[in-house]
Amino acid sequence: MDDDDLPPIGPEFAAQFKRDEQRPACQLYLISPLDVTGGFADRLASALDAGPVAAFQFRVKGVDQHEAARLAEPLRRICADRDVAFIVNDSISLAKRLGADGVHLGQGDGDPREARAALGPAAQIGVTCHDSRHLAMEAGEAGADYVAFGAFFPTTTKDTAHRPDPAILSWWTTVFEIPCVAIGGITPDNAAPLVAAGADFLAMSGAVWSGDEADAIRRFAAVVGG
Repeated sequence: MDDDDLPPIGPEFAAQFKRDEQRPACQLYLISPLDVTGGFADRLASALDAGPVAAFQFRVKGVDQHEAARLAEPLRRICADRDVAFIVNDSISLAKRLGADGVHLGQGDGDPREARAALGPAAQIGVTCHDSRHLAMEAGEAGADYVAFGAFFPTTTKDTAHRPDPAILSWWTTVFEIPCVAIGGITPDNAAPLVAAGADFLAMSGAVWSGDEADAIRRFAAVVGG
């Protein structure tokens, strides 16, 4: 089965959806900028101290694993001191090397089963599913702990070719218990409809790191009720 075989969903579905009060409140999922050098560790601490962030994803590109581990270790400690889950983007091997809390996999970064075998039963494993319900269901069947849909809005953080409707969040959360993450161009000003549609987590990056990170986190926390 692929997405074409599934019943269509549209904005009217999301409009009729009422967030399940039994489902945990939406939480914040912070993603690093590509450059985490210089004073970034202090900025991360400032952001995490400003509001209730559930998870931080370490996402760097173009460096070897030794350098990535060197950059990541102080950030991992900052997260551990604040009980924030430290998730590594793309690399199962780096996540294992760091003793990270989990790994986030793109569609070409490995299978959740492979990650589970390498990282153990307690690891948090997320999978990018773009705008595809089929990919999300496959990820869930493979043992993913969460699925990520997006990009919901234009973003300069990465190249995107998919633009799902928020209704996909409504569909997912009425059918599955596995949490879903909304990602892509999310700001405090446009996030509310995604929360209302059922997002379990809001992932943000540029909206935090492009200005005052503490103020941005406080504004996001107000949106999710934190």
